[in-house]
Amino acid sequence: MPRINLLPWREQQRKERKLGFVVGLGAGTVAALVASFAGYLWFSSLIDGQRQRNELLKTEIVKLDRQIEEINNLEAQKQQFIARMQIIEKLQRSRPEIVHVFDTVVKTIPDGTYLTEVTQTGRRIKFHGVAQSSTRVSSFMRNIDASQWLRNPELEVVETKKENTFGSDFTLYAEQAVSATDDELEPGKPGAKGQAKPKAPAKGATP
Repeated sequence: MPRINLLPWREQQRKERKLGFVVGLGAGTVAALVASFAGYLWFSSLIDGQRQRNELLKTEIVKLDRQIEEINNLEAQKQQFIARMQIIEKLQRSRPEIVHVFDTVVKTIPDGTYLTEVTQTGRRIKFHGVAQSSTRVSSFMRNIDASQWLRNPELEVVETKKENTFGSDFTLYAEQAVSATDDELEPGKPGAKGQAKPKAPAKGATP
């Protein structure tokens, strides 16, 4: 005998479809939320990692800046030490020069002339003395010009005073000659190397 289904099967089918749709929509929503949360966590981890790298870079940059500053300070100190060493070496080499200068002064003073005062400022030397005549002063200047350790004589004054019965007072200037070692310390100076030999010291001449 055939069976007849009198239940509202279409209504039941619609409910089942509606329930399936709601379940699918909920599942999709949950999946979207999970994916969004996972993406948020992933991007947050990337941002945090980049921030940590940035902080590390900033720290290393600060360290490098300090090291560069220390290197610059050391370089400045090095240049100061080098300059001091050069000055010390120059002074050590120039110590015998004053002996040569005084020896040259003794050899260049002609007879009938004596010095009352000798002062030096840098390489410029001032001679003050008394000579029997202006001719002897001229001889003194010629001897200075021909000497090895003195050069560029320059007469300032020659005067005869009544109270001075010996002769005339004179004042003249000369320059201490620069040695070859001093020229070599200045690489940009012309004639620093291969400098011509200085003239031989002249003997004291008299008129």
